[in-house]
Amino acid sequence: MGNGTMALKRMVMELGMGTDLKGESHTKAACRAVHNALRQNSLSVYEAFGVDREDMVVEIIVGVQNPDAVDTDKVAAELPYGRRTVRVEKGGMDTPKDHGDGFTVMANAAIIVFLDLPEGQECVAA
Repeated sequence: MGNGTMALKRMVMELGMGTDLKGESHTKAACRAVHNALRQNSLSVYEAFGVDREDMVVEIIVGVQNPDAVDTDKVAAELPYGRRTVRVEKGGMDTPKDHGDGFTVMANAAIIVFLDLPEGQECVAA
């Protein structure tokens, strides 16, 4: 076993993409990107290390063309549990529609899960 010091260890990264086809909402596209990333997995890594799921540290990074237009509280609410932070960066894509009547928003999201584990912590799963 370790010396009792704790360290955040990166355990999982999931990627997703989301769009808002008609509403031009960067928040809606960002939420859909997070939802897409979540629905591609079932995280049980916390159980393998004997950590409560609410203690997972989850960083959400979203890329959209207009970062200031994203409601980060709504994006964070897409996660069912864990200690969440949301960072929005310039990225994604706003694709013009035909005849110049608006655009479709595309967002990308990375969800990164960290566990605060003692140095040398071993998996507890059988």
